[in-house]
Amino acid sequence: MSERALTRLRTSRRRRGAGVVVAAVVAVVVPAAPPAQAAGVSYPDADWSEAWISSPSSAGEARLHADVLRPKGAKDTDKTPVILSIGPYFNHSGQTGPAGAVEGTPYDPVGPNDGPSERFRDFVEGSGLLQKGYTFVMVDLRGFGGSTGCLDWSGPGEKSDVVNAVKWAASQPWSTGRVGMYGKSYDGLTGLVGVNERPPGLTAVVSQEPVYDDYRYLYGDGMRRINSLATPALYDGIAATPGPITDQPAYNLQSLNDPLCLAQNFAQQAGDDNHDSAFWKERNLIPGAAGSNVPLFLTQGLTENNTVADGMQDYLDNHTGYERSWLGPWEHVRGNDVDEAGRLKMGRQGWFDEVMRFYGRYLKDEVPAVADPPHAVQTNDGRWRSEAQWPAADMSEFRTPLKAGSYVDHAQSVSTAAHSQSGQPGDPAVTSGVWTVSNPLPHDVHLSGSPRAAVEVTTTRPNANLVVDVYDLGPDGTGPLITRQGHLVREPGESTVPLELWGADWKLPAGHRIGVRVTDNNQDWWAVAAPSGQTVEVRGGSVELPFLEHRRTMTVEGAPGVQLAGYLEQQKASAPADAVRGAVDFAVPGPLADPPPGSVFTGGYVEPVGGN
Repeated sequence: MSERALTRLRTSRRRRGAGVVVAAVVAVVVPAAPPAQAAGVSYPDADWSEAWISSPSSAGEARLHADVLRPKGAKDTDKTPVILSIGPYFNHSGQTGPAGAVEGTPYDPVGPNDGPSERFRDFVEGSGLLQKGYTFVMVDLRGFGGSTGCLDWSGPGEKSDVVNAVKWAASQPWSTGRVGMYGKSYDGLTGLVGVNERPPGLTAVVSQEPVYDDYRYLYGDGMRRINSLATPALYDGIAATPGPITDQPAYNLQSLNDPLCLAQNFAQQAGDDNHDSAFWKERNLIPGAAGSNVPLFLTQGLTENNTVADGMQDYLDNHTGYERSWLGPWEHVRGNDVDEAGRLKMGRQGWFDEVMRFYGRYLKDEVPAVADPPHAVQTNDGRWRSEAQWPAADMSEFRTPLKAGSYVDHAQSVSTAAHSQSGQPGDPAVTSGVWTVSNPLPHDVHLSGSPRAAVEVTTTRPNANLVVDVYDLGPDGTGPLITRQGHLVREPGESTVPLELWGADWKLPAGHRIGVRVTDNNQDWWAVAAPSGQTVEVRGGSVELPFLEHRRTMTVEGAPGVQLAGYLEQQKASAPADAVRGAVDFAVPGPLADPPPGSVFTGGYVEPVGGN
């Protein structure tokens, strides 16, 4: 989403009060103007034009602005497929965040500019899509850039914008009628909207690091992330930003927002923490994927610091069309992103090539000349393998009882030492809660999928915070966080709290232990959760962990992601000594079996060239 600003807010000290957080949000939304620099580029292989798209909806009609990049010299009779991206980040000023530039795109509030947004210049030029006979279209969602209307974060208005933009692109005289979508984060989320809504002409979607359920980006089923305040304010700031002063008057006139729209956007998101409300049900994309056959190419960081794998498995389970993905231990990055030394942040080469093979297959009926893995997955050992589907068909869940105990809901606990004040894995803020620790594992196990937990609790007051963390503990009882989830226990009394944890793909070697912790918070994530001050009695419960049956004996191309080593070193916790002394046997599968030769379980499976 708004990556740089949210990251800056998340790294604030964990014991800030809510009032300080709100002040920080305001400071981000109303920044000092940065120095002007060139923004908007002349794409050398494109003829650039602008268009306006009518977008009626139940939320009101909007007039959407679009920047169109056609292959240089192409005529209307030269029909091409269209790759379309629609979101809040295509303002002609180059501004892709309320405080200015994000992801290296420059920001120029004055102008004049040579062309449209540079947000996906890396893709347009790195893939050579224009020379390969595609048109690229960037559309401003309602309320953003040069589009009219009220922003409503994948509500009925934005869903209509996606549908109408795709239908428009498919119906142009220079279009073959086939449209693909491309995006990352917010414009990755609009790609999933496209998958769900299935507008005529949409034949393929590439969605990098999206959100599957808008509510879960702000809350942990009632427990507030800082995003519950920051996100609506940040996007109000983006929507309120005009284009360059020297842009055409019509563009900037349409960029003006009704202040009531901005106030309503903030109030609806920041003021509604009920996951079951009509507002949030409308913005949960998971149910809408059911029955969709739109081919989907997804990337998802499994150690994400922004848009996490919360609901990813459910979304893929519901989606019935062709699927491809890159999954692994990285943060909020693109498939082609590199660090200062030129190392790929995800670790795998050929992002643009693989994306264009995907588009070629579904937008041009091209037979693939390269055998790609359907799902390329990197585990915590830095190795890549292939899966025919994710989670894999040989995954089974194993249930283990959780121990009883109690914790005090101060809402001050953190997930790992990297987020504690002392920086030590044994900090009380890291060791708090009720732990269930396994005996040393008798053999290697491979966790793959979304764990689930059911925690039996007794509370005496409303709104108790509850978090479940799962750790990979080494022989010394210390190790990194694998996955987690939070829940607000709203009603006092006895209850059983169901939690579906974030998707993970993690190898635990023999001799390691599994640690499951039930505690009051991970304040590094649910930063503005309010403490109830009560003692929460954990009567027991269970955790279901998904494990693979077969050992993956082969690998596919890829190196460790550049963020992996730092995560393994820094994101650690230590189980309390008494929890280790009281260790129990966890339910785990038997030793990993060798895969049948040539099966999809070898880790080296690739689609046959020309396969469906």
